[in-house]
Amino acid sequence: MWRVCAVETPVAAMTSLTLVSAPKMPWPPQPPVSTVVELNVGGEFYTTTLATLRKLPDSKLAEMFSSFAKTCRDAKGRFFIDRPGSYFGPILDYLRSGQLPTQNIPEVYREAQFYDIKPLVKLLEDTPQIFGEQVARKQFVLRVPGYSENLELMVRLARAEAVGARRSSVIVCAVPTEEQETWCAEALRVLEADKKSVVKFGPWKAAPDRDDLLHCVEMDIKAQGYTVFYERYPLEKVSRAKLCHAFYIFSFTWWHLPPEAPPSPSYARDFFPLAQEAWAAKSVRTAAGQSSSRKRASLSQEAHCLVG
Repeated sequence: MWRVCAVETPVAAMTSLTLVSAPKMPWPPQPPVSTVVELNVGGEFYTTTLATLRKLPDSKLAEMFSSFAKTCRDAKGRFFIDRPGSYFGPILDYLRSGQLPTQNIPEVYREAQFYDIKPLVKLLEDTPQIFGEQVARKQFVLRVPGYSENLELMVRLARAEAVGARRSSVIVCAVPTEEQETWCAEALRVLEADKKSVVKFGPWKAAPDRDDLLHCVEMDIKAQGYTVFYERYPLEKVSRAKLCHAFYIFSFTWWHLPPEAPPSPSYARDFFPLAQEAWAAKSVRTAAGQSSSRKRASLSQEAHCLVG
């Protein structure tokens, strides 16, 4: 900072302007940024440090806390993240010490994907739970043409038939090869003539067989919250034995009957005495009958002795 002041020079006896450096004034001190952070993640509370949250600079979590202006807070001033809080703890444990989760692997994997924790995502994809689901099974269904569309069609057909009914069903034709698809052409025409809705899967170019496909279909429909099971569909009008493993019926149950309630106290009080009386009367009749039988047997024996 500079200020202008007047200085008299004895030679010229005149006033000239000279720039003189002024002392620097200190700026007001900035409030320190706390390195300890309190979080509210979906109602679960955590305490950690900014260094932990920013450990992976290219992650979404680090971006969220790169500027406090980007974050929102709850009523207590804690930073709020609108995500499932139960699975945020394993995320923090990994950022703190590199510890891998041992429970709820699919759920933690989903959260690691959301926060873009790439090293953790890669490690979890090598676990049996995620490898089998993400790499093996999903890669298989991706090779089945129209798999997702067929699932949606099955659900729509089942819901359309469920009006006023407790159960509904959808016929599925699964043909892994083009040869089997040709075999099923006649059966499909017969079912269409009977106005039966059939959803056809295949053919596909992958190692898993028909049973694997049916299992995937059942599992993915159940994952949507539906109660469903499948069994082989009988083809009475088609005599070709080659088709017996191609057609299945998926049955949807839309509501469940309540379990049988135990007898009410009044029912037990009124019914069981009557039952006990009936049992006692039956016992008396049985005893009387046995006594009469023994008496007749005794008389018969005496008569036999007299005749002898």
